[in-house]
Amino acid sequence: MVHSTTRSRVCVPADLVRVSAAVVVAAALSVGAIFVPRAAFAQPPMLGAPPDPALAAQDVPDGPDTLFVTDFTKTNIDFQEILLGGPEKDDIPPIDEPVFVSVDEADAWLEPHEPVVLMDIGGDARAYPIQVMIWHEIVNDVVGGVPVAVTYCPLCNTAIAFLREYDGVVYDFGTSGLLRYSNLLMYDRQTESWWQQATGEAVIGELTGAMLTFAPESIISWGSFKEAFPEGRVLSRDDTGSDRNYGRNPYLGYDGFDQYPFLYDGPEVDERLLPMTHVLGLELAGEQVAYSYDMLGEEHAVNDEVGGEPVVILWQPGTVTPMEGETIADGRDIGAAAGFSRRLDEQLLTFEYRGHRIVDVETGSWWNVTGTAVDGPLAGRRLDRLPAVDYFWFSWVAFRPGTRVFGEETP
Repeated sequence: MVHSTTRSRVCVPADLVRVSAAVVVAAALSVGAIFVPRAAFAQPPMLGAPPDPALAAQDVPDGPDTLFVTDFTKTNIDFQEILLGGPEKDDIPPIDEPVFVSVDEADAWLEPHEPVVLMDIGGDARAYPIQVMIWHEIVNDVVGGVPVAVTYCPLCNTAIAFLREYDGVVYDFGTSGLLRYSNLLMYDRQTESWWQQATGEAVIGELTGAMLTFAPESIISWGSFKEAFPEGRVLSRDDTGSDRNYGRNPYLGYDGFDQYPFLYDGPEVDERLLPMTHVLGLELAGEQVAYSYDMLGEEHAVNDEVGGEPVVILWQPGTVTPMEGETIADGRDIGAAAGFSRRLDEQLLTFEYRGHRIVDVETGSWWNVTGTAVDGPLAGRRLDRLPAVDYFWFSWVAFRPGTRVFGEETP
């Protein structure tokens, strides 16, 4: 195959949803859910766009042709959409054997308002600090007995977790060093197919068209995590297998109101929101909705219906953006948001912000951003978490151009 040299190599510093069609999967994975055996997660393989024969004869960009054993004749994307960065295959090293420490141990190096990725499967609650994820981007883990990949793309501010098991095979993921629309392209080590982090879809290689199932997670503050999960575990920064300046922000000033996404070469950004606006994106049953953090900061609780499912988006202050200041903890407070089903047992709840508290109208119980009732008749109960993901607006709309923006008419 002829190797194209038409794309320029863009230098990036080396230190630098589709969701399951069954909402029951989200419920099974939800925060605080009683553990469900792995057999409960079995489902037919999810499929996206199949390989496009018209794209089979594309020239492979220089670099990946020698580093990967990928079947480049199978793809559903244009290779011209791929940017070659400075880091090469696994130069941004994933964590394959994660080590966890106690909340007390991690409290010595995490600030209360610092962002962490929350995963909780069957009561196995884990925090993945952004100060570690920003240097590694992928953690291959097993949470609550379920193989998952916890991923983070700094340029899109997307923390997304996936089930690693697809069609009976458990895959391990690495970083390709490549970007599409500024978003991380992962690869699996079993077939070296390439996967788009923003969608969970294999876009190049043997598995092209396969879709990973999203495992619900959220970015919350360290203070919120340790309050909600005092017995939880925290990804260690001392046992990553790499020497990195954890805590420092390698993307100083990237998150700004008037900023434009770094290395973005994709569809023209929809002007309904500024490119770097923080949004929470949710997709259910083919319907896509973006909830801006600016709006959420005013409302605190938003009741909606997505894909026929009654949902609520909860927001609370106290979590900083990781990519503004010199350190991860130095950013401005943007708060934390997460999405949940409004169904609790047989009851449909409606939420509102009342007296500096988020309460449900039906029982008056008080809820926090982890979807936990902390006071009132429902104290101790938890809502089923949905796979809503933090994004910068430019990234969410690039992959989901038909999205609805909450509070505005569908385009």
